[in-house]
Amino acid sequence: MEESYSIMVNEDHEFQLTQEDIVQLDVLQTSKNTFHILKNGQSYHIELINRNFNDLQYIVKVNGAEYTTSVKTPLLHLIDKMGFAANGAKNISSIEAPMPGLILDIMVKEGQEVNENDPLLILEAMKMENSIASPRNGVVKKISVNQGEAVDKKQILLTFE
Repeated sequence: MEESYSIMVNEDHEFQLTQEDIVQLDVLQTSKNTFHILKNGQSYHIELINRNFNDLQYIVKVNGAEYTTSVKTPLLHLIDKMGFAANGAKNISSIEAPMPGLILDIMVKEGQEVNENDPLLILEAMKMENSIASPRNGVVKKISVNQGEAVDKKQILLTFE
């Protein structure tokens, strides 16, 4: 069975997308937070209004209508299936890249104290800029990447003291 992403829209409509579905989308980024998508001959104008990358929640406008969405990745499906809690982020000591991408910006320095949800860096992946925020309060021990660097999935981006 192919792994899929679950997209919940306004907490009442759920859609399943496979990686193949995502690859087949005809997506054109028209500005920093806007996209044009063509699917099955239908045109969609998408504007990213707000994003919370840690919780995989986004507010988007599609052809002028606003929607609140949440994404459940294949990894979260596996965690649920195995009966584990996915909220162990408070004790983590490092941040790994959730997907392959390009480091666009690093907003912290080594030795800097950060609070939960403070932005740490911007990762461009799948034609979107994703802000990666701190999952906990702490001090940045080491930044393992540089701005402009391409990263692989699960590559360590930074560690906490």
